[in-house]
Amino acid sequence: MEKKRNLLLIMTDHQRYDTIFMRQCGREVTPNLNRLAEKGTLYERAYTACPLCVPARTALATGIYPTQTGVVYNDWEDRTAVSADTMHDLLKQAGYRVGHVGVDHIRVNPPMRDRGYDYFRSQAEYEEYAKKQGYILKEPEDIRYVAEACDGKLCSEGYSGIRTSIWNHPLEEFKDYCFLKQAEEFLDSREDDRPFALFVYLWAPHPPLRVPEPFAGMYPPSQIAMPDNIGIPAKNEPASRRRGAAAQLAEGVSREEWRQVWASYLGLVSLADDIVGKLLDRLEMSGKSGDTVVIFTADHGDNLGQHSMYQKMEMYESCIRIPMIIREPGRESGRVGKLVSHLDLMPTVCSLAGIDRIRYEGISLLGRDSQEKIPRNRAVFSQYSGTYGYGFIRRAVVTETYKYVFDEEGGRELYDLEKDREEMYNLGNDPACAGRIRDMHEMCRVFHRQHGDYFCWEKAEKKAENLSGK
Repeated sequence: MEKKRNLLLIMTDHQRYDTIFMRQCGREVTPNLNRLAEKGTLYERAYTACPLCVPARTALATGIYPTQTGVVYNDWEDRTAVSADTMHDLLKQAGYRVGHVGVDHIRVNPPMRDRGYDYFRSQAEYEEYAKKQGYILKEPEDIRYVAEACDGKLCSEGYSGIRTSIWNHPLEEFKDYCFLKQAEEFLDSREDDRPFALFVYLWAPHPPLRVPEPFAGMYPPSQIAMPDNIGIPAKNEPASRRRGAAAQLAEGVSREEWRQVWASYLGLVSLADDIVGKLLDRLEMSGKSGDTVVIFTADHGDNLGQHSMYQKMEMYESCIRIPMIIREPGRESGRVGKLVSHLDLMPTVCSLAGIDRIRYEGISLLGRDSQEKIPRNRAVFSQYSGTYGYGFIRRAVVTETYKYVFDEEGGRELYDLEKDREEMYNLGNDPACAGRIRDMHEMCRVFHRQHGDYFCWEKAEKKAENLSGK
């Protein structure tokens, strides 16, 4: 019987797709991820199921779209936790030694820590440790409050704002370096001959943007090349976009302030990349690299001032398009330009372990012929339903050349992703695009309804008719 291959799955938080192979201030932002991409397969058009932490992570871990599980917002109280197997569970059932290190924002019942994995270390242990050491992870000045719909009411909700600061404690005490030590401990373990699966979920580059040296000074703000649409909303943007949290968090921020945000953000991206490099080095030292599939991705991206927005929670490429790299032993390296989704990772992991789970959506991305299995006319979907409870609605579908977004106020967005890469010209009310809008709206509506959507499409569609004067 052929020995099963190991799995190392690494995820960052808030990392934009365009940081891979990015150069800033005369240096590579992600040299280790670049090398991983050169040895593996870089999926250039990968998308998250939701531009928000908990729904995105739960969808990836379970292989089930957010509206289908009901985990559609950051449910810190486990009101919506789903009884479903995760990748971790399936691999454990298949005879793997399973470890999880880092952020565990996956809402399942029972919780991740109570599922009997061989090794489990989360942010909770680190936060308890940091408190004992007197480390302040978030200060009042880091928080900005915005008016946001939550469970039928307009509430004041706090988010990490644009404030940047320096981590003035030893680098090895920074959260992600503590995660690194724990991951290395798992990799170094010689407990038994079972194949292993290690999930390392890093915090960086999530705000608040508190950065340790040498990463804090790595990118001089004045030398950073930022996108042209920093601080500029899209033309014909739906009115409801300015009421969203992402737009409110960017109000009053100058271009010079955005430069400092980018400098700190890129510092954290390079920090995460350094940890990835050290993990890959430790894997190599263990002698297990040749038998290990390595997957890298992020839960979602960040606007970073584009469209005059900050953080995630919208459907622009900067938010829902994500980095994804798979290095599979024996497979030639390359780049794939076809659309893939977070939902493809569950069938990929099942394929790795020889698990037959046909009920999961998506396509396995393993094997030399995997690119041929991805339809060229494929569509992928993403949803946003509020952050701290049911709130502002966004539903999106992405095809090879277009993106369509529909919201609770009947607002429509259509972007030509080939001609308008920065998504600055909304064609959602353009009569010349009426047929395309109709077709993509129907595609989006049908998919979400088939996946348990609670959103009242008819009510929003009537609002859309009133907005267009029909």
